[in-house]
Amino acid sequence: MALGYHGKLYILAFDHRGSFQKKMFGIDGDPTPEETATITDAKSLIFDAMVVAAEAGEESDALGVLVDEQFGGDVPGMARKHGLKLAMPVERSGVDTFDFEYGEEFGEHIERFDPDFSKVLVRYNPDGDAEGNRAQVERLKRLSDWLHERDRKFLFELLVPAEPDQLDSVGDDVDRYDAELRPELMRRAITEFQDAGIKVDVWKIEGVDEQSDCVMLAEQCRSGEGNSGVTCVLLGRGASNEKVDHWLYQAAPVEGFIGFAIGRSIWWDPLKAFLDGSMERDVAVAKIAENYTRFIEVWRQAA
Repeated sequence: MALGYHGKLYILAFDHRGSFQKKMFGIDGDPTPEETATITDAKSLIFDAMVVAAEAGEESDALGVLVDEQFGGDVPGMARKHGLKLAMPVERSGVDTFDFEYGEEFGEHIERFDPDFSKVLVRYNPDGDAEGNRAQVERLKRLSDWLHERDRKFLFELLVPAEPDQLDSVGDDVDRYDAELRPELMRRAITEFQDAGIKVDVWKIEGVDEQSDCVMLAEQCRSGEGNSGVTCVLLGRGASNEKVDHWLYQAAPVEGFIGFAIGRSIWWDPLKAFLDGSMERDVAVAKIAENYTRFIEVWRQAA
């Protein structure tokens, strides 16, 4: 199977696990069965919003969900039933260095759920800890080989956290780091993964403020033998609508960007309101669906 993905992708991401249970529910450590059921129900609510959006006539072949096995309940199966693209995470939640959620059994879990995309979240700064970076590359190469030997698609979410000296060089200004340093660090990170033989079909990319940086990143993702079909989607980072809109407007017109994978920016506030009793369930579902379809419309306008 050729490397890459053709077509649009509008992914509603709710595969959050450790951060979700702690920040949304205040649960530390392993949740009890009752707490797990509560979290699973919250994810079911988010999925209900996706169904509303799909039934409203959005592009069915472009709609997708990114959901986890731990708290996803029957969402993976329901996504299949509704004809939605399914992406599922492979990484262990809450760790800085990539590792497999299910250890040596990672392949069994992928085959059991049979997602359209196997996704990883990787925190990698090319100027960061060299030993940690090497360990991540080795594990990711193993996953890449396993997936592509079986004609499975690889969705790679790259985060490039600032090193202390990098942040110091921009006066501890995170916005300056994002604008001035992060784009080139992202390009270098992608290059290092490519040079290591890691084959990615779709890169899940942090938003950048300048369209020229989107062009640079898309070109890097497509550089090298066999990578001409590789594409990118934009992630939301839980940012405000205004910020995410700006990122979408920079990315959407660029060849190689095919959509987004946005999560908290879409569902956090309505879900929080439902959980604290200030919003009825059906209203929260409708609001999440509205937020999701709004980003689709922004993408279309920008493109």
